[in-house]
Amino acid sequence: MQANVLVKTIGLSHEEWLKWRQKGIGGSDAAAIAGLNPHRSPIKVYLEKIGQAEPEEDNERMRIGRDLEPYVAYRFSEATGLKVRRRNATLQHPKYPYMIADVDRLIVGKDEGLECKVTNSYAKKEWEEEIPVHYEIQCHHYMAVTGYSAWWIAVLIGNEKFVYKKIERDEEIINYLIQIEKDFWENHVLKREMPAPDGSSAAAEIIKKMYPQSKSDSFIELSPNKFKSKLQRLDEIKELMSKLDEEKKQIEQEIQIEMGENEIALIGDRKVIWKSITSNRFDSKKFAKDHPDLYKKYVKQSSYRRFQIK
Repeated sequence: MQANVLVKTIGLSHEEWLKWRQKGIGGSDAAAIAGLNPHRSPIKVYLEKIGQAEPEEDNERMRIGRDLEPYVAYRFSEATGLKVRRRNATLQHPKYPYMIADVDRLIVGKDEGLECKVTNSYAKKEWEEEIPVHYEIQCHHYMAVTGYSAWWIAVLIGNEKFVYKKIERDEEIINYLIQIEKDFWENHVLKREMPAPDGSSAAAEIIKKMYPQSKSDSFIELSPNKFKSKLQRLDEIKELMSKLDEEKKQIEQEIQIEMGENEIALIGDRKVIWKSITSNRFDSKKFAKDHPDLYKKYVKQSSYRRFQIK
């Protein structure tokens, strides 16, 4: 199988490239659709594809990632002896045209590719044993589009550690991605039907941006057939969480009583720390009372939507 070329990317502006990305599902989209990307939700991908997402501003982190990509590729070649080359095009699956890929590098003389990453030192632990699952999904998406048998991933971690690993093609994962991407494209993007929220913080952030303000005294009737059972389940979850929180606090209190004035307790190979911490807090109420004019000058009003169920 050989991938088609959707568009050659040499000479494309960033804005033009983003427009072409709307024509299909890319590697970084795949993990989000699968609910495995901690930073993006299916709703965000959907809004991007139909052209209704807020444009993401370029930032220093993104700039550094682009600038260091050639260095990561060079280090990979140096470490493995494998030659790599650019593929200056957006590739397209020959059977499923909505599956597209912008690959970082291809391995010369092999049906293998390379994904280059740059991350901060806080991510060091998640790279110690396995590849983060959303990156593995991204690479399998590229294998699905290209038909390649393997994909390498190389990462520079916090300018202090370089890691590279090989991902072998897994047909079960490939078939799963084809299935969920087909469903997402045909039943959501083409039909203009937003996917269900997945409970992630990424989805919560998108919903806040979509509906930042309420219309005063407005209301809507929601279908009891659809939402009555969901409200009952929500009540059950809240009750369970309350009981679990009480049990959590009870266990903590039992340990605290045994610790007394000690700061550290050892329980086998576990360590418990109960340390005194002094913090300074600004008393805004007292400041407003003592200096009302200054308070009015510097106070900044903010608004948010409170969600309540009665």
